[in-house]
Amino acid sequence: MTPRLASRVAAILGFLAVALGAFGAHALKDRLAQLGTTHSWETAALYHLLHAVAMLTLAAWTPFRKGPFLSFLIGVLLFSGSLYALALTGAKALGMITPFGGAAFLAGWGCLAFGRRQRDPD
Repeated sequence: MTPRLASRVAAILGFLAVALGAFGAHALKDRLAQLGTTHSWETAALYHLLHAVAMLTLAAWTPFRKGPFLSFLIGVLLFSGSLYALALTGAKALGMITPFGGAAFLAGWGCLAFGRRQRDPD
């Protein structure tokens, strides 16, 4: 994955996070309230947006940190994706997927905190 592609992926994820957050707050407001899943939707959108911003930042780093970037991408798909699906359907079993996304987020942050970083070429 190139930094340019990573920037586009991160920007698309950021766009989707804002769109889904607004969609949940307005178009799905009654449905989510009826199911009692508004908080799940809000949590999904928050983590989605925060990690899209982190991914956009990573895309600008030199050298590009592919490991944390992909960990955050997997985290958004599994964590936020499962919470969006749970919120829409009320199917609590989808919550079993969420921790795997959370683990991917933790792995990405762990790589950033403790992983070896390649040296910039001189």
